[in-house]
Amino acid sequence: MASSQHSHAELKIARFEPPKNLNVVTFGCLFFGLITVILGFILNPQRLWTSYLTSFFYFACLAVGAMFFIAFNHAAKAGWSASIRRFAEAMTSYIPVMLVTSFVLILGFKKLYIWSDADQLHALGGGKLTYLNPTFVAVRLILFALGCLVFKSLIVGNSIKQDTTGEHSLTYKNLTYSIGFIAFFAIFFTLFSFDLIMSLLPTWYSTIFGIYCFAGAIQSTMAVLAIMIVWLKKSPWLSGYVTEEHQHDVAKFLKGFTIFWAYIAFSQFMLIWYANIPEETEFYIIRSLNGWMAISFSLLIFRFIVPFLVLLPRGAKRNDTILVSISILVLVMQYVDLYWLVYPNFFDGIPQFGGWEIGIFCGFAGLFLMTMIQFLKKNNLVAI
Repeated sequence: MASSQHSHAELKIARFEPPKNLNVVTFGCLFFGLITVILGFILNPQRLWTSYLTSFFYFACLAVGAMFFIAFNHAAKAGWSASIRRFAEAMTSYIPVMLVTSFVLILGFKKLYIWSDADQLHALGGGKLTYLNPTFVAVRLILFALGCLVFKSLIVGNSIKQDTTGEHSLTYKNLTYSIGFIAFFAIFFTLFSFDLIMSLLPTWYSTIFGIYCFAGAIQSTMAVLAIMIVWLKKSPWLSGYVTEEHQHDVAKFLKGFTIFWAYIAFSQFMLIWYANIPEETEFYIIRSLNGWMAISFSLLIFRFIVPFLVLLPRGAKRNDTILVSISILVLVMQYVDLYWLVYPNFFDGIPQFGGWEIGIFCGFAGLFLMTMIQFLKKNNLVAI
């Protein structure tokens, strides 16, 4: 894993001052998103809520994926990631926004989910009658966001506190909290994925759908971390602490979760295809009609084959241009993947993409960037 050969004279941490262009982009995204939301409520509520769900889930995955990265490194007592942990901690600063936007999403249940209609819910029958009760779903959604916020406050709070106190006991506390978060995350992220995405087609089910969403979340989280490392390692605010070795290690995680995502995606498809049960095959049938087949194949090519082959050589993981390009591709395909999961359930299964989707995504991106910028401005770029 990563090691540093820098002398103490080469080490430097300065206060982060966001470039003017970054602030312009952030506030531009926020303004565009706000205008889109207002117009969406008036002109096209259905497109508003479908695009809201897609972008909400996208950025929630980045925030909780960063929490998982922090937690598994604490649990493994991994020293190599100490220099880049603060970047992941910055991503978790979005979690309070995730909680607020969860309450907003609940307002859109009736536009998104068949089971929000009492008559449709009773038609499902069985255990789904209880599990997909709108109140029960809303409670699970808020519990997940609140739980993530509590663990974020404990783990990231201790990390920031340790910058000034230097107490070793905080590291041991974070080990315990991290194990607790991993257990909480394993259960509630699975329910989060089932409730918000899989239940869009409530007659369909996959027992590994939660793992499928988890693989995509961590892959995209690694992509964001890779971009931040490339940007900050040679920045005027940081020197010596973040090296090519850290970049290489995160790139290996990115490649690893690229393979893991493909493995889970293939396993889900293969088992459903082999069993050939109507309740299961309908998911893939509607994604092979009305132009969706091209999008389905694009996931195979651009989410797995291209990143996997490009990141195979050691030199590619250490090449800034290649790594950033692949990371951007992964982030684009994460959105395409969520779009592929959400949109075939609406608009008679015909792909819809335009200003509504771009505007809502920009709004969420602005919130994500704003919370990260504020966190990095207030705290050291490297955990001390």
